[in-house]
Amino acid sequence: MKKTLTIIVMALLLISETDLLVNAQTPSTKPAKLGVEEQAVAGSTYKAHDTPEMVAAALKGIPVPPSGPYGESWESIDKSYKDPEWFRDAKFGIMMHWGIYSVPAHGSEWYVRYMYGGNAGMMQWHTEHFGPPTKFGYKDFLPMYTAAKWDPDAWAALFKKAGAKYVLAPGEHHDGFSNWDSKINPYNSVNYGPHRDLDGDLMKAVEKVGLKTGISDHSAFHFEFIPALPGSDEYDPKWANFYNVADRSDSARVKFMHDWVAKRIETIDKYHPDMLWFDMGTDHKWDPLKIRVASYYFNRALQWGKQVGISAKGAAWVSGQIMDYEREGRSPIELVDWVWQPDDPITNKFGYVEEQHPYPADQFVWKIVENVSKNGNLLLNISPKADGTIPQEQQDVLLAIGRWLEVNGEAIYYSRPWIKYGEGPAADSAAVAMVAARAKGFPGRINGQNVNSTSVSGGGLPRKGYTPQDIRFTTRGNTLYAAVMKWPDSGEAVITSLATPMVTAGKIAKVELLGHTGALKFTQDAAGLRVKLPTDKPCDYAYVLKITGLNLK
Repeated sequence: MKKTLTIIVMALLLISETDLLVNAQTPSTKPAKLGVEEQAVAGSTYKAHDTPEMVAAALKGIPVPPSGPYGESWESIDKSYKDPEWFRDAKFGIMMHWGIYSVPAHGSEWYVRYMYGGNAGMMQWHTEHFGPPTKFGYKDFLPMYTAAKWDPDAWAALFKKAGAKYVLAPGEHHDGFSNWDSKINPYNSVNYGPHRDLDGDLMKAVEKVGLKTGISDHSAFHFEFIPALPGSDEYDPKWANFYNVADRSDSARVKFMHDWVAKRIETIDKYHPDMLWFDMGTDHKWDPLKIRVASYYFNRALQWGKQVGISAKGAAWVSGQIMDYEREGRSPIELVDWVWQPDDPITNKFGYVEEQHPYPADQFVWKIVENVSKNGNLLLNISPKADGTIPQEQQDVLLAIGRWLEVNGEAIYYSRPWIKYGEGPAADSAAVAMVAARAKGFPGRINGQNVNSTSVSGGGLPRKGYTPQDIRFTTRGNTLYAAVMKWPDSGEAVITSLATPMVTAGKIAKVELLGHTGALKFTQDAAGLRVKLPTDKPCDYAYVLKITGLNLK
């Protein structure tokens, strides 16, 4: 996974901290007139100007990495790093946005930014429901963030039944509140709100059922995230360090950067996670901080005897990074030679918002099939309530995904891509879209943009639905799996990629349909492999043919 200077520069142009803040989802709430006090909003005017001296000062007192092959340079990390096999095998993971913002459950998980002046309509809504933000601040939601009905073992059982193989605990979002027992950040879920180590308890429960663990972090943006509202609790000395608004001096910035690294090392040593996941920009002024985290983490994992991974967007980590794309729409629409995952929400928002309903299960099954055929995973984000319950609608979607994986999982887990990811109208349209994207200067691995056309949306999903000709491929050893994305009314599936003469060695000996007992009748000619399907469907959403006898290696 070599990264060139050109790629880094492109990443800087594409994804900056400012871009991520400006281009975030905007609530549909219409702006409303505010009182004089609420209009006195200075706005989020801070712009990071981190110097090498400030970054070096931030690392003072931070533990050095344990001895091991991962030195403190991107080159050393690149030389020793290998994507964890468990990630390549797992294919389906779950993360979540769960925090203080789950209490108002309005707008989005960016509630703290909006209520202090980032969005006039949201500010008005807050005033109408809780009082003006100068009287009722964000920290006043903490007593309502109870997790009173939370059962981490029930969550773990649900995730396992859904077919997930790894779960990322909700570490810290842009609001600066830590969901773990932190000695670095006093504003955490043990000292306030639930009075419980949410991340620790969740990871223990997940490990008990045999799933991999991880922890997410969005806090790199926190120092400049919340607008300043004069007269609010942002200036209360007890809470000033929570909001990071009252003091945005260089010395405060250095402390923020120091604590950012310290919190990462704290969670590494405390929980031994299999993955660290980051939402952050590609400002390479922070590289010494990230290198310290990466080299510390990777060398510690060797001591534990674990394969671990860091997942982030763009070129945030120059090496040693599993690519993450925010939402399926920005993920690859072609077969690629790097491993990746999109963090894709089960509803339109990441955090719990009242009256938000999940997308149907078929959308996520199709994404799993599409992504796995292209060397990717799916990281599905769920949205729990403040009391620790997962809405039943979301549970139903997870269980439906699990039912599909129970039938078809052998074509997904432990699989690897074939020489091509698929065939059919959607694949043809995606290929045309990629020609157009490259003509415009497509940035490749670090794209972070929505590549689409009038026929396919981002991620390569067809806008008008799949046809029986849309087929996606995976392999396990010498077994080829062909997922027919729509059941053919004709009763016959035709795979043109297996027309005679074949592009792969060997001779097809047997064709089966996962979930159906017995071999299927088939013929093969210059038009393709023709498979006679049974009368009854074995599952919903996509239908997987298992083809043996070929030599795929």
